Amino acid sequence: MKAADLDILLQEGEGVMLEYKEALSASFARELVAFANTAGGRILLGVRDDGTVKGVDDTNDLRARIQDIARNCDPPIKILLQRIGEVTVVAVRESDAKPAQCSDGFFWRQGAVTQKLRREEIRDLFQQTGAIRFDLSICPRFHYPDDFDPDKFNEWLGMSGISGRPYTEDVLVNIEAAERAGGKLIFRNAGVLFFAKNVRHFFNQAYITCLLGKDTDKVHVLDRKDFDGGIVADIEDAMRFIERNTRTAWRIEGLRRQDIPEYPMNALREAITNAVMHRDWFMEGANVFVEIYTDRIEVSSPGGLPTGMKLSDLGHKSVRRNALIADLLHRIDFIEKAGTGIKRIRDEARAQGCPEPLFEETGFVTATFFPNPEVRAQVGFQPAEATEQVGTKSAPSRHQVEILAKCQEERTLLELMAVLGRSDRTKFRHQLLNPLIDTGLIEMTIPDKPRSSKQRYRITPAGLAVLENSEAERNF
Repeated sequence: MKAADLDILLQEGEGVMLEYKEALSASFARELVAFANTAGGRILLGVRDDGTVKGVDDTNDLRARIQDIARNCDPPIKILLQRIGEVTVVAVRESDAKPAQCSDGFFWRQGAVTQKLRREEIRDLFQQTGAIRFDLSICPRFHYPDDFDPDKFNEWLGMSGISGRPYTEDVLVNIEAAERAGGKLIFRNAGVLFFAKNVRHFFNQAYITCLLGKDTDKVHVLDRKDFDGGIVADIEDAMRFIERNTRTAWRIEGLRRQDIPEYPMNALREAITNAVMHRDWFMEGANVFVEIYTDRIEVSSPGGLPTGMKLSDLGHKSVRRNALIADLLHRIDFIEKAGTGIKRIRDEARAQGCPEPLFEETGFVTATFFPNPEVRAQVGFQPAEATEQVGTKSAPSRHQVEILAKCQEERTLLELMAVLGRSDRTKFRHQLLNPLIDTGLIEMTIPDKPRSSKQRYRITPAGLAVLENSEAERNF
């Protein structure tokens, strides 16, 4: 490990395989056991919770105390100590004799949190799931750099907030997507799912199927799309499919326009992300489904709930089946802290005026969403109260008009975000840019590589007509 590696770890923040500690404390044995029982990891001694370096003295006494704590765990924990600047790095090996314990009990990692479990819970969990986890397993058929997609990686890197110009291989190793062995870079399955050029060449089940039904069942399917561009792209493409095939009303309150979606879009995004993150990736004949019917939307994830979870636990307890996939999604803000996803889904549905989603388990975990009754009631666009008008979302918003104006010359994504002072790429694409692309008002200069670092956006003749019409209405 080099100083550059430490800089990357300090930018990444704590996660399933990384813990910051200012000094050696009474909880240190818990952290060792937690990493050993999960997937291994690193403890950075001399680093505050916010990632700033406080420093810790590198003494023989400190090293001896750390080794004693590791040896006194049951079974002993294998560690490696390394000094980088003012920080002592403690690398913890995953135990091959789980479950491991310390004097305080049994622990393992849940996201960036060390959680205590009873011995029988850990033993049952590893008996049922095995010591091998899909996302952390090595993918021997993947060859770097031939199968690696640098555009996908650069997209992820930009969203992660890691600054500077770090060496690609160093980042891949430090985020645990790959490891070095025999002078080569060996990819884990999670790294393949995020960064492979052709993900389905390695995992045929790695796609999301979206379909639009004519009625309330699958008898008549109006549209179906399979998205297999990698985990991040699949989630975004599934959301775009929903946006294209659901309605949005709007209301004018005073002088401001407020969009009213037919379904709770943020909750659906959370549900699709959870479906990908928590699915059983060992089920090769099954994939995630997003199904739109006239009365509901269903999001289904193969494999049932993770071991130790019941339907009644949803929103109260979190067990991550694929900890590394969750960690890579967390680093780009696709998910938040452990255990809050289902609560956010329910809260968002209520906040958008929709009925609370239903969850069921039948070999798949399915979340069913229901439409906003107000939008359904107003779909005929009846006149509302004197202070309100309701209608279809037929014209671009003021912010989208600003984007159209900017795109009269070819622009990068960052240039367009700067127009509106936006910093969140995902939300900017989801809320503003993608709808303009879908309706043909803006086009990409490299359409066959949507995530290329050289990608630019420009207005189309249709977009120019809309822009001129908007300017005419404003002048009028």
